[in-house]
Amino acid sequence: MIALVLALSGALVTLHVDTNPAHRIATIRPVRALGSAIDSDPQGKIPFLYTPARTRVMLDAGLGELSYRLYTELSIQDWHWNPSGTFSDAAHGRGYWTSSASTARTPIVDSFGYRLPRRGSTRDQGDDDDFSRMDDGDPATFWKSDPYLTSAYTHDPDAQHAQWAVLDFDRPRDLDAIRIAWAQPYATRYVVQWWSGPDAILDQGHGAWHTFPNGTVVGGRGGTALRRLTDTPVRARFVRVLMTASSGTCDADGPGDPRNCLGYAIREIGFGRFGADGRFEDLVVHSRCGGPPPPAKPRCGTRQTTIFVSSIDPWHDVKDRTTRGQDQPGLDFVARNAITRGRPVMYPIPMLYSTPANAVAEVRYLRARGYPIAYVEMGEEADGQYVNPEDYAALYLQFARALHAFDPALKLGGPVFEGVNIDVAAWTDANGDTSFLHRFLRYLKRHGALGELAFMSFEHYPFKGCDRGALLHEDLLREPAMIRDIAHIWRADGLPPNVPMFVTEGNFAADGTSVPLRLEGALWMADYFGSAFSSGVTRIQHYQYEAEPIGHSGECGISTSYGMFVTDAKYRIVAKAGSFYGAQMLAKEWLVPGDAPHGIYPVTNSLGTYEPAVTGYAARRPDGTWSMLLVNKDRVARRVRIALGAGTLRGPVTIVSFGSAQYHWNDRHGAIPPSRSTGLARRVVHADAAGIYTVPAESVTVVRGAARGG
Repeated sequence: MIALVLALSGALVTLHVDTNPAHRIATIRPVRALGSAIDSDPQGKIPFLYTPARTRVMLDAGLGELSYRLYTELSIQDWHWNPSGTFSDAAHGRGYWTSSASTARTPIVDSFGYRLPRRGSTRDQGDDDDFSRMDDGDPATFWKSDPYLTSAYTHDPDAQHAQWAVLDFDRPRDLDAIRIAWAQPYATRYVVQWWSGPDAILDQGHGAWHTFPNGTVVGGRGGTALRRLTDTPVRARFVRVLMTASSGTCDADGPGDPRNCLGYAIREIGFGRFGADGRFEDLVVHSRCGGPPPPAKPRCGTRQTTIFVSSIDPWHDVKDRTTRGQDQPGLDFVARNAITRGRPVMYPIPMLYSTPANAVAEVRYLRARGYPIAYVEMGEEADGQYVNPEDYAALYLQFARALHAFDPALKLGGPVFEGVNIDVAAWTDANGDTSFLHRFLRYLKRHGALGELAFMSFEHYPFKGCDRGALLHEDLLREPAMIRDIAHIWRADGLPPNVPMFVTEGNFAADGTSVPLRLEGALWMADYFGSAFSSGVTRIQHYQYEAEPIGHSGECGISTSYGMFVTDAKYRIVAKAGSFYGAQMLAKEWLVPGDAPHGIYPVTNSLGTYEPAVTGYAARRPDGTWSMLLVNKDRVARRVRIALGAGTLRGPVTIVSFGSAQYHWNDRHGAIPPSRSTGLARRVVHADAAGIYTVPAESVTVVRGAARGG
């Protein structure tokens, strides 16, 4: 059996390139197509992380234009991109925030997120250190939905943007009653429902909501309402309140700002059953929150019954600024730093938890400073915030029209899906449609606004951070098909051919992983970029640039990092990691650095498309030469025949490799230098008449030269 495996692994692999210009898949420009991303940084560390010396090391990876990520959106916070600005209720330092667009002040180095005191969700995708105001046991706090999703702003009937709160009891419970302490404004029409299916939040495409027999309320009057929902308890894990009409009554801030009177607000919610004595037994865990948790207890949000909500009012107070290591790099600091290569930057605008005025002010500021804008991304990870597709689309359209009223030339895009490997599903609509992207596009079309979408963006984090050994090897084999399949899914969802696909953030895993530090980081990165470009993706931003200290995963027992450097606890760059050299192979060897166009051409692999051990990707460089990116996941060298149409390469051929012969890093905790790190191996050979070249074991290899024959 062993001999058979070895014999098969040594079999000749043929990669046939379709060189017909009419069949070219895409045209990319390396400095635009191969980029990187920056995000929030540890408090007070931003100037240090981007010193000239550190920036030069980062740029040496060869990656081009920059994408600015917005961690505040993941953390359910409003982004004060300029610390200077005004609240709508300026006299009390609260309300709806608009950062100042004035350039008369000191350039911005740091910027900050602000928590939302009307938050309804227990959990978030950021540091997950806040809590729901609907089960915090405090009658003075409340959740309120986003006023920008009411008919006053969407110009749609409110029922088309029904707002909801979902409770997750972690396990099925017998339920027959609900108690809601409404705030202002309250729902006058709503239904109470239970879920049949696997997971109502994480698996929305499988299952259905069912209204309790007595769960329909018309003519609600607010206050505290206790309601028996059914005579026979229903056993369910997930329940929701779905609100479709509002009282329009104003909260304590009064009618001076119409936003105070729009949407829905709940102070506290209980769900459970009536006992034999007729008393209501509340199964919701209400945990008094606020301030740091007691040392012996977990964070407040983990002590509550989990709640998710459809949207959150971006109203907040001057006291709500975060102080826990979430500084966002200042716009001036980024735009003036060498990290941009002097190129336009893709900037985000806060959208899910902010206002159109704040977004417009940001673009106005960038334009006033003369900073070039490549694209504007609308919010971040809407699916990770469990936003309904129609709600995201309605916000997108409002913000897009406001931005384009100021600057019609802006190129806007989204929905910035978090890393997914399958179509993003939402609860089924009246048409039986569960596809988030399809419904988002349909909303824009219905409102005559598909032209507002200049690009479609998504993130790519395909695997689990703990994957090692045989499982990691299987991941490497699966990657080319995974990115190819998700790109094809977006087109099948109705994304127009003229709207490009961008991966605006990506790495091996979204949770802690050691792969970027290892050789496998280079193998994965090469396959990911090559397969994405070959599938019609035209821009990829690798996450992350900043050289931050290596972490440690207690769950996995491994060192963890998203970065391209082995960095110790004092932020010293000890060594360049596997993914750093993977980036160099892509940006400096496979392609020609700069802005010249490169053609990406189809490649047929004799190993087939199902998890081939050797993969190949073809680029025609600006000078007409051909460059083949070859990835060998095998532990033995492989013989590869490169067929260019009816011909092969001719004359001198340059071969550059990075693999197990050049690099090895031990997966142990701490910034330990690689035990082997000799950089890229380069040689020039005379072209083989048959087009056969040996690709080293576990390597990324580039073979390039001029074409012979047809």
